[in-house]
Formats: sequence, C-alpha cells, structure tokens
Amino acid sequence: MSENLGFTGNAEALSVGNVVSAGVRLYRSHLKEYFLLALRAYCWVLVPIYGWAKFYALSALIGRLAFGDLVNQPESIRSGENFVNARLWKFLGTMLLMSLIGGGIGIGFAIVLGIILAVAGAALGVQNGGFGNAAIFSLIAFLVVIVGIFIFAWVLTRFYLVDLPLAIEEDCDATGTIKRSVELTKGYVGRIFLISFVAILITLPIQILLQIVTSVVQLIFTPLLQDGNAFLSLVFFVLVFGMAFASNAVILPFLQTVKAVIYYDLRTRREGFGLQLRDREV
Repeated sequence: MSENLGFTGNAEALSVGNVVSAGVRLYRSHLKEYFLLALRAYCWVLVPIYGWAKFYALSALIGRLAFGDLVNQPESIRSGENFVNARLWKFLGTMLLMSLIGGGIGIGFAIVLGIILAVAGAALGVQNGGFGNAAIFSLIAFLVVIVGIFIFAWVLTRFYLVDLPLAIEEDCDATGTIKRSVELTKGYVGRIFLISFVAILITLPIQILLQIVTSVVQLIFTPLLQDGNAFLSLVFFVLVFGMAFASNAVILPFLQTVKAVIYYDLRTRREGFGLQLRDREV
C-alpha cells in the first residue's frame, strides 16, 4: 500500500499530529532495522566511555537514516554507521559538553530558586511560625518549583536536536552541533516541547507493560532467590536487564524518527530545502 508520510514540505509549521504520524510511519516501515540498531546501542551502554559514545552514535544513526528517507536519499545502515563511527569521539565530546551545560543550567536554576524561596520565606516571616504564613509559603514554593521545572525544560529544549547535525551534516564538531541545535530551534521551542511530550506519552503503554512484566518476574523469582542460588540470581538479573533493554530499544527509534522529522521540517523552512516526502510502500 502506498502511503504518504504525513506532510509535503510546505512553508507552514507542521502540526503535532503530522509530525508524530510521520515519525510513526517512518518507524513502522523500518521497525526491524531500527529496533536492532537501538538494541545494539543499549548493549554498548554496559561498556564505560567508549560504549557510551557508541550508544550516542548509534542513536543518532537512527535519526540520520530516517532523515535520509525524508529527503528521498535513503542510505544503507553500513554506510551510515561508517559515517557516525568516524565521528565517535566527537559524539563523546558532545556528551561531555552537554553534561556540563545541563549541570550548569541545573545548578544555576537551583541557586535562583533557592534565593527566591529564601526571600519569600523571610518576607512572610515563616521562621517565626504561624500556620497561615507557612501555608502561603508552601503554596509559593510549589508554584516556584513548578515554574522552575518548566523553564528548565524549556531551556533544555534548545538542545533537543544536538545529536542530529553531528550525525548528518558535513564539517560539524561537538561545539558546532550544539550551536546548530540552538540555531534551528530558535522560535520553535514551544512546538518542539509539545511534540516531544506527546511522543513520550505515546510510549507510556510500553513502559507500563514493562513495569507489569518486571513485577510478575520479581514475584516469581523472589521465593526462589531466598536460598541465595547464584545461578537463579544471574538468570533474574539477565531477564530484568534484557526486558529493560528490549523495551527501550522499541521506544528509542520512535523518538529518534520524530526528532528527524522535526529536524527536517526546521531545515526545510529555515534553509529552503523545498523537498517533498516521498510516498513509501509499507
């Protein structure tokens, strides 16, 4: 059946539904390939440093492959993997830089929130007691924390695309890919935040199912593990981690294909790709 992936590269911003639908169709048409790539990526997480870089690179590779389909230039997994592997240490550098940036932003927000709450507490005289003042302060604290979390997430959304330029664009390094993400997302943070939020909501059933299955496995193994059997403990460990890796390997490609659609859309409107999504046999 021939099926359009959801939009036609026009000048208007894509709706949340169109972006998510396009991501679903891309993912569905490459379900096996993307799942196996994601599963490999999660296996590399067990290897410190080098494995973390491999995880990041393979995750970005899924976005690169999806973007290739969007611009009607499909690429083999081997070719794409050769490209990202050549930039492996740049991916590690990007991870380190983003850890520093994220940590710095987090610390900055924590300090600001602490100052606001301290000033509010002093103004209300909370330290002197009084149920009314304490209740008002609790309400203020709750609102400040909620607003702070929202602003923090809003700022971090500027870095939403940080892995894709490095995986796709020529002459890009760790600092360049961060700058590109900030540049491309300018003016579209709210829309990107909403799309990513909806995409995460769609994955909730899989996460809930994993929790149910994990709980069942724990109930089965708990009485068996009371004797301290090393073999059964190993089997339990492998089962739990295997299920976690498998479920995450189902979710990651979907989130990456949605990200690839957003990246395509932003580059189309900002840089005038003027490209069309091709029809696909699925």
